[in-house]
This record gives sequence, C-alpha cells and structure tokens, in this order.
Amino acid sequence: MTLTYPLTVLSTRAAVETKKAQVSLSTAVAKILKDEGLSGLYSGLSSSLVGIAVTNAVFYYGYEETKAILLRARHRGGKTAGVQTISTLESILSSVIAGSITTIATNPLWLIQTRQATKRASKRDETGGEEGKPQAKQLGMLGAMMDIIKNDGGVKALWKGIGPALVLVINPVLQYTAFEQFSRLLLAFRDTRTSRRPLSDLDIFWLGALAKLFATGITYPYVLVKSRLHASTHQYSSSLGALTEIIRTEGISGLYKGIAPKLMQSVSTAAFLFVFQRRVFELVKLVLKLQLLRSQRKAI
Repeated sequence: MTLTYPLTVLSTRAAVETKKAQVSLSTAVAKILKDEGLSGLYSGLSSSLVGIAVTNAVFYYGYEETKAILLRARHRGGKTAGVQTISTLESILSSVIAGSITTIATNPLWLIQTRQATKRASKRDETGGEEGKPQAKQLGMLGAMMDIIKNDGGVKALWKGIGPALVLVINPVLQYTAFEQFSRLLLAFRDTRTSRRPLSDLDIFWLGALAKLFATGITYPYVLVKSRLHASTHQYSSSLGALTEIIRTEGISGLYKGIAPKLMQSVSTAAFLFVFQRRVFELVKLVLKLQLLRSQRKAI
C-alpha cells in the first residue's frame, strides 16, 4: 500500500475531478509536487494503512466464521459429515457475506482516507483563493472525521457511499471467477499443444493480474461514484442515478476517469504482494527450521 499509494491519490483525484479535460499522469504528478510537495502524493496514507489492516482482519475473520457456519449446517443435515472443505459456490457466498460485513464496518475509514487525499486539492483556502489552491495544513485522521461529522450531516455521514461500496463486494467474486476461467483456457491450450505442464507461480501471477484487470474494468464506474460521494464533490440520489447523471453530463468516458492509475495501482500491488509473500514465506520457513534445530540440540 505504501509503495503504490501515490497511484491511489492520482486515481482518486482524477475520479472526483469536475473538469472535462483530463491531464496526463506526468502532468498530475508534476502539479501535486509543485503545489504540495512530495507529501501531497501521500495525503491520507495513515488512514489508508489503518483501513487496509482493519479491512483484512474483519474480512478474513468474517470469511472463516461464515465458512464454519456453512460447515456446521451441512453436518447437521447429515451431508458429508467430517468434510472440512466448502464448495466453490459456498466459498463465493462466504466471500460476499464477509465482504459486505467488512464494507459496512470499514466505510468510515475509507471515507476519511478519500477526504484526506482530495480535501487539500479541492477546498478553497480561507483567504478566498482560487479553487484548487492547497490548504496550509493537511487534515489528519481525527480532523478529517470531525470535518465530515460537522459539515456533512452528523455521524451517519461516515457511511456516505455505502451503496456503491456494497456493490463493489462483487469485485473479488468476478476476479475469482475470471481467474478460474483463464486458468482453464490456458490449461486447455497447453493440452492441444501436447504440453501438459501445470500452472507455475509465474502463470498464476499473470493470470491473477489479468483477472484483476477484468474485475476492476467492470466495476470501476462504482469505484468512481464511491470516490465522489466520499469526497463530497458530487451529490447523487442513488448509485444508478449517479451513473445516469455521469453519462448525461460527461459521456461514457466519464465513468472511467482515473482508471489508468487505478489499474496501474492494482497490478503493481499484485506484483509487490507476490514478491513479498514469497520472500516472507521463505524467511518464516528458515526461522522455523532454525528453531527446530535449536530444540533438537537442547534435547540432545
């Protein structure tokens, strides 16, 4: 998250931009560095790190609990007693339930993160300067939360954008389904060429990246609507109304403002996670091996 965060800032700011003319990534970066310095590319990083930690903790806890409930229900029904695995459909259902719980629980954190990432670039300064002039001081997490509660309608405002956020729960479901289909296509292609090699780590990495591109491309309009609602730059009656309004005023391309840095961020994050996960895994194995050898020597 830390390494790819500047792309998150660029994507979010492009998504909430009201101007029809879009600027290039290099121009956007240069403008932020000129107006706000390097720290501008990391506006809201602290709340983002808290958000991703809480999101993962809540999601995996919710997923495991949902899976356990499904297994207990299956055993009570006398079906496949003793089996500790769930089907693909049950896994998808568990993901949707866990994702929905996570979204409701963590929406305030992501709302604060979006507000921090965009407030500095969109709010007029107190001296009456031009729109877009950076604030003298960036909002902290607590300051952003109090600003939302004070100016956006109380505590309930912390759940702004919950509608499109819940729709985005299908993103990992689409990614999982796409990954399975792409994997089958690749294996079928290899079968026709008499090369029945199993999927390698590199194959899985690229298939995962492709699946993520597919899922993000389909769901990005809802990412855009959520960002605008979180940033309070636009007011929409509903998610569907928002999509209709964007198409009417900005055209189809308006639904995909900021998608380039978003896709770059998604793929880059997947790449870093893949590399770091392997290194951490090997390190953990080495530590466990050393501990085992130490305990054996003590026993001798």
